[in-house]
Amino acid sequence: MLVDIWTETFALRFGVVDRSDRLTLASTFDFFQEAAISHAENLGVGREVMARLGRLWVLSRISVFMERRPRWGETVTVRSWPRGWEKLLAIRDYDIQDVSGRSVIRGRGSWVIMDIERRRPLRPQTVMDTLPLNEGQDALPDGGGGLEIRGNLHQVGERKALYSDIDYNGHVNNARYIQWIQDITEPETLERADKIRLDINYLSEVKPGETIGFWTTAIVQASSEDAGAARFVAQAVEGRREGEQPVFRAELRAWANG
Repeated sequence: MLVDIWTETFALRFGVVDRSDRLTLASTFDFFQEAAISHAENLGVGREVMARLGRLWVLSRISVFMERRPRWGETVTVRSWPRGWEKLLAIRDYDIQDVSGRSVIRGRGSWVIMDIERRRPLRPQTVMDTLPLNEGQDALPDGGGGLEIRGNLHQVGERKALYSDIDYNGHVNNARYIQWIQDITEPETLERADKIRLDINYLSEVKPGETIGFWTTAIVQASSEDAGAARFVAQAVEGRREGEQPVFRAELRAWANG
């Protein structure tokens, strides 16, 4: 049966939480990725169907706001649904609800439909016209937002794209970038965070064996009234291949009480 909103329910297991016993940012991206893939299959625009048409889904940008981080053992419902298109981008929203039905994590992704042979984007209407619009189901009313932190970037490390980073499409999986960002962030920042927001733009695919350097700004610290927390930190992160060509740009924000 075709469904407008894809829904899956899970009890959070040991492998998706960090030392604070709460869901990690990277695991959240994994949940959203799997929900999007499953829903695409359900709607008849999944991997094999698109491949036969010479097309490929490519994630261009995603924003995720963890308003509350569910804990190990909690039962959560992961949802995902298409929201139409804007210019060349197909929009898909996401959320994670707790047992009360409250959306504690919300996200929005912008996808490009790529011509596999020409490696060029196609008009999303060719696919999105057949999918539900889900009008009024708005996970992130402020849109993508983010990517506004300014400052001088400095290199903090590098990483070679290895076997575990590469997905079916032969490049680094979009969720793997989030693990990379976590690993170059101070662990205490993530472990103490009660709320987290990440905005990331994917600029260029990374192939197996490529080495990517990681560049960040100094962490900005401030108070934040809108997030309802006393301690607010933020930093910009950029991944660059040799020659300093950027492959992604991201902005990480974290709020912690006390």
